[in-house]
Amino acid sequence: MNVLLWHVHGSWTTSFVHGTHRYLIPTTADRGPYGLGRARTYPWPDTAIEITPDQLPNTPIDLVILQRPEELDLTEQWLHRRPGRDLPAIYVEHNTPKDGHVPNSRHPLADRDDLLIAHVTHFNQLFWDTGTTRTTVVDHGIVAPTAEYSGELDRLAVVINEPVRRWRVTGTDLLPRFAEIAPLDVFGMKVAGLADHLGLPADRLTSHDDVPQDRMHAELARRRAYLHLCRWTSLGLSLIEAMAMGMPVVALATTEAVAAVPPAAGALATRIDTLLDAARRFVAEPATARQAGAAARSAARDRYGLDRFLADWDRLLEEEVCASR
Repeated sequence: MNVLLWHVHGSWTTSFVHGTHRYLIPTTADRGPYGLGRARTYPWPDTAIEITPDQLPNTPIDLVILQRPEELDLTEQWLHRRPGRDLPAIYVEHNTPKDGHVPNSRHPLADRDDLLIAHVTHFNQLFWDTGTTRTTVVDHGIVAPTAEYSGELDRLAVVINEPVRRWRVTGTDLLPRFAEIAPLDVFGMKVAGLADHLGLPADRLTSHDDVPQDRMHAELARRRAYLHLCRWTSLGLSLIEAMAMGMPVVALATTEAVAAVPPAAGALATRIDTLLDAARRFVAEPATARQAGAAARSAARDRYGLDRFLADWDRLLEEEVCASR
């Protein structure tokens, strides 16, 4: 199939474009949010093809993957075809509700009969009110990292994007308590200067801003344990990637993390003291950390393997295209 989709979420798209189809990625001169093109920090196969808006009307397209409400109008404007009417469409919902009315949050595409909403977690499906719009869940899948856990450094690793702006959402305010136990390495976008924002000395928190994925994985794997302190977010793929490398996890028991992290893989709790105790134990006991990391690796690769993810998506794409015919 020829599948049109925008480059929105790098890690998810990296997995998606590893399938057997041709993936048409809109590209504009400014490489803005609606024309970002191919990834530059993720390894994508050659079947992910950049395409400009003026090329789209004359390009055969079998299905469009939507990820933002405004892409409905953009598809019609660029293709001169209405998604869901003239062209099969699946809307991928990556996010938990954000409008402050949980659990009564109405999805912007609620009560539609022309498309399907595919949630990336069962938690998202549960918490979004989509009315009569058809929904399904396709669990995340990841390209298995090549890095393997060594845990040689008695430091704790975190991956957060925009930790200052998002603050309590990403658990940024909790980081100083963990920095008392071991130095923190924070990877992600817009993490520069985080130690100053938290009032921490430079030797307790080091920022690694926008590091390419393969290098980030290699560095994460050297840290003793992975911290996942998000209060309200969809399931972060960096958490699954860390587990797949064999990292033990210290995580808040919130949203989909409660289904993704088994007890043997580390610590999962809403009581911060429990998580602090676990971090302390992993730093002091490398053998215990390795044991939990092995359980994390097994769980991540069993549930979030790429083959399962792509097979689920192949089935869904076939169903939607066939139904439209």
